[in-house]
Amino acid sequence: MTQVLNAAAVLRWYDQYGRKDLPWQKNITAYRVWVSEIMLQQTQVSTVIPYFTRFMQRFPTVKQLADAPIDDVLHLWTGLGYYARARNLHKAAKQVASDYKGRFPKTVEQLSALPGIGRSTAGAIAAIAYGQHAAILDGNVKRVLARYHGVEGWPGQTQVANTLWQHAEAATPTERTGHYTQAMMDLGATLCTRTKPACERCPVQMGCVASGAGRIADFPGKKPKKVLPEKSVQLLMIRNPAGELLLEQRPASGIWGGLWSLPELATGESALHWTERQLGPVEQHHTIAGWRHTFSHYHLDIEPVVLQLASTPSVINEKAQRWVAPAKPGTLGLAAPVKKLIDLMANGDPLF
Repeated sequence: MTQVLNAAAVLRWYDQYGRKDLPWQKNITAYRVWVSEIMLQQTQVSTVIPYFTRFMQRFPTVKQLADAPIDDVLHLWTGLGYYARARNLHKAAKQVASDYKGRFPKTVEQLSALPGIGRSTAGAIAAIAYGQHAAILDGNVKRVLARYHGVEGWPGQTQVANTLWQHAEAATPTERTGHYTQAMMDLGATLCTRTKPACERCPVQMGCVASGAGRIADFPGKKPKKVLPEKSVQLLMIRNPAGELLLEQRPASGIWGGLWSLPELATGESALHWTERQLGPVEQHHTIAGWRHTFSHYHLDIEPVVLQLASTPSVINEKAQRWVAPAKPGTLGLAAPVKKLIDLMANGDPLF
């Protein structure tokens, strides 16, 4: 291993330049740290701030989150993406409420056992909320350490990740661990950025292998490229005479798990025939401009079809279906493409 990263230099930089006014840095509790860490996974700070604020207003305590319907949780998560995070957040809250009487456990091992909490998130909670000596290795810290130590390879590979964990643990100080944890995340987010890093302002530039070798762009190693598969689907915007749209709740697992969506139909099948068989006569129907929605592991080409029913069906599956007014969909968790289409309808766009 190369020399240990200078934690004292990082802390001095943090004291002078680090961010200290983010919402989750105020009134610090394990609950607030946990929610912010989950929201910040694969999501930028600027995007998370309004979501975090709304979430804390609605669920100020872990017990209130545990007692809330999952629909309320998913509704506040709408647009933030990676919805498994929200489902695991709800599951973990229930577990904390039942197994720990509403108080978060303090050890990394116990925290890691909760749904959706990995080793790095557990370390962040333990360090920031409880001041424990625990290391973290989120995306920002991986980038800082990979460059500082010149660690070759993609951090998603086990051997590379293990090496970075060794460096992370060696550098984490026993004093001011919470501040150091925040400092390292800040360092990666504000100076040691993916592109155009501000090396001249970095407190540990002198010991940085990548900077010294002029190889900043080589670290961390890139994820091996793979071609994402392509899928396509029709989303049916079925409207009754009152102007309401039919929504269906998706299964709890899988893509958009537990969210409310428009009825789906495979590309190539007749949306008109399917709707008339299921719900009755259709007065008008046509497709509108679609688009591509990309998930982490495939592309989804969406083809929206608008269908105007002649009358409202007398019976629907009320457990899994409901009619909603586009302008007032209520507190439902909605997938981003579905919300986009509902908003389109609510704004009175000329769909017919």
